Amino acid sequence: MDFLTILVYLLLAITLLQAILSLITAANRRKLPPGPTPVPILGNLLKLGTKPHHSLTDLAKAHGPIMTLKLGHITTVVISSAAVAREALQKQDLAFSSRSVPNALHAHDQYRYSVVWLPVANRWRSLRKALNSNIFAGSRLDANQHLRWRKVEELIAYVRKSSQGGEAVDIGRAAFRTSLNLLSNTIFSVDLANPNEDSAKEFRDLVWNIMVEAGKPNLVDYFPELAKIDPQSIRRRMTTHFGKVLQLFGRLIDERVELRRLRKTLGNNDVIDILLNISEENPDEIDRTHIERLCLVCYPHYRS
Repeated sequence: MDFLTILVYLLLAITLLQAILSLITAANRRKLPPGPTPVPILGNLLKLGTKPHHSLTDLAKAHGPIMTLKLGHITTVVISSAAVAREALQKQDLAFSSRSVPNALHAHDQYRYSVVWLPVANRWRSLRKALNSNIFAGSRLDANQHLRWRKVEELIAYVRKSSQGGEAVDIGRAAFRTSLNLLSNTIFSVDLANPNEDSAKEFRDLVWNIMVEAGKPNLVDYFPELAKIDPQSIRRRMTTHFGKVLQLFGRLIDERVELRRLRKTLGNNDVIDILLNISEENPDEIDRTHIERLCLVCYPHYRS
C-alpha cells in the first residue's frame, strides 16, 4: 500500500470521526433549550460583555425565557422568567438544589463541609436542621435583639464622635465592622473587629480578602482543565486566607471547650455553645470540623 493510499484512508477516517462527533454534539444539543451558537473554546463568554445582566436580558429576548449558554467548557441553562423559575425552584427543587462549586471554595476542602455547598444528602440535612432549629429559629433571633440594638448604638456613637472631632467616616467600612462584630458576638460572644486591636484589624482584612477573591471571575470555573494550574492563583490565596481564619476560630473554640471543662461558662449560650452541645450529644451529626466551617461560612456573606 503506497503513501497516497494511506493518506486517503487517514483523511476518510478523520472525516468520519468528525461527522460522528458532530452528530453526537447535535443530538445532545437538541436535548437542551435553544440558545446562541457558541464559538470554539470560548463558547458564549464574549456575548456576556462588561454588563452580563444586560447581555442576558437581550439574549433572553432573542432565545426565550429559558436558554442554553456555553460558558467556556461549562454548559449553562439560564432562566429569566418568573414562571419558569417557579417551576424549577419550587416544583423541581430537589433536582436543582445542588450547586456548582466555584474552584476557590476547594481551598481547605471548604465545599465538603459547608452547608452552603454540600449536595442534598444526610449530612446536609443534619447541618441544616441544626442551623434552623438552634441558630436561625425565630426565638433565637428574638433573643439576640438586644445585641443588634447595642451594635447599632455603637455605630451611631462612633459616627457622632468622629463628626464632633471633624474626622471623616468611611460609612462602608464602619457598617462592615458593625456587621462583623454582630456576627462574632452572636457566635463567640466577642468583638472580632475592634478597630483598636491589631488582631481584630487582621481578621477584618482577612474576611474582606476572602470576599474579594470569591467574587473575582475565575478562569478555572469556565475551563475546569486549568484547575491544577490555578492560573490566577485565586485558590492559592483563598487557601492562605481560609487557613488563618480557621486557625483563629480553632483557638476560640479551644478556649470555649476549656471553659466548659472547668465549668466556667459565659452564661450567653451563644452559637458555639449550642454547636458544642449538639456535638457532645450526637458526634455523628456535627463534629469539630463542621463547627469551624459553620462559623467560617457566615462571614464572607457580609460586605459593605
